[in-house]
Amino acid sequence: MRILALDVGSKTIGIAVSDPLAITAQGLTTIRRTEMAADLDAIQKIVADYQVEQIVIGLPLNMNGSKGSSAAMAEELGAALVAAGGPPVLYRDERLTTVMAEKAMLEGDVSRKKRKKIVDQIAAVLILQNYLDFLSHGIMAVPLQSDI
Repeated sequence: MRILALDVGSKTIGIAVSDPLAITAQGLTTIRRTEMAADLDAIQKIVADYQVEQIVIGLPLNMNGSKGSSAAMAEELGAALVAAGGPPVLYRDERLTTVMAEKAMLEGDVSRKKRKKIVDQIAAVLILQNYLDFLSHGIMAVPLQSDI
């Protein structure tokens, strides 16, 4: 079963995909956002190409756990994917994943130019790997409450 992870931002969407056994996460690409229809088309193509059975979207909660405008944007994309007939969508708390991605790339001596291009993709890898590790411990995932 392949699982897709999305790190949704206002300008880009970082994308990662699991291996067929849902053990490891690999960065796939970063989509430059234009309009919702184009974003959906790009994601749906990836879902079809990789035979994705589930989508995990990082939910950027505020540090106090409340939802802000970024979380609403992620939920809007999730709702649109479900409405378009995509696979089930669930949300994972993604607080600080972009910070962790930046730190890992700094430690790996990745150039500033390259970091800017792949930071959202690395954040999606972190979201997905966290979820896969969660699954591997035999715990069923519970989607965060949302309007979907």
